[in-house]
Amino acid sequence: MAESGLSGRTILVTRPRGQTGRIAAAFVAEGAEVIEAPAIRIEPPESWEEMDRAIAAGGYDWVVFTSVNGVRFFSERLAVAGQGPEWFRFSRVAAIGPETARLLTESGVHPNLVPDEFVAEALIACLADAQPLQGRRVLLPRADIARAALEVGLRAQGAIVDQVVAYRTVHAEPPPGLIEQLRSGRIDAVTFTSSSTVRGLLDMLGPELDAIERATIACIGPITAATAREAGIEPDVVADVYTAAGLVDALKAFYSRPARAAR
Repeated sequence: MAESGLSGRTILVTRPRGQTGRIAAAFVAEGAEVIEAPAIRIEPPESWEEMDRAIAAGGYDWVVFTSVNGVRFFSERLAVAGQGPEWFRFSRVAAIGPETARLLTESGVHPNLVPDEFVAEALIACLADAQPLQGRRVLLPRADIARAALEVGLRAQGAIVDQVVAYRTVHAEPPPGLIEQLRSGRIDAVTFTSSSTVRGLLDMLGPELDAIERATIACIGPITAATAREAGIEPDVVADVYTAAGLVDALKAFYSRPARAAR
């Protein structure tokens, strides 16, 4: 059996702590070494008031989750209110991608809609196709720094949107020796799974941003890639399937090309 293009490579994973397991395991299964450098921390909102008010109101036509963190924090807050999956009985539920859908299902909530393309614009189109959104009440439990595209697009379709902060994204401290490892070329690839991980790593590196110049830059999808480009970082790899598995496959394919086979 031929070796994977990732065999012997060292991959930097920037996902938040506690969420690296699936992607790290996939890289290791391909023969790579993984270095974890969580670029962001996920923390509760400064106040639960917005979310608690939305939970108390209920009766939404759609509840739309755009991340596993939104699912996790919303589920935990439902439990505090003495509620569970039954809270969704009069609502339809949408998940932006398979990882979010998987966590919903594990929590006892079966999503009615998952778009084929895992970005806000595709999600809006799918929601509009599912039923007219004019006058529909839509709940978006999201990050404090979430893109405005989803809320704006839903409002343009006539939806009545409640966007509530389910969690905060906070930049993390760099692990010891990270900059030296990047500069030395020990790290072959830096992976980004969201725009916030891009911004978080940039904050970590500060004036040492040029340290990543020797590494292959791999982004989970076009939105993350656009964030990198805006910061002056040109991605070498952008996954066609916007999932952790898709990112692993894209980086594997990149290194499997003949011109890339040698370290």
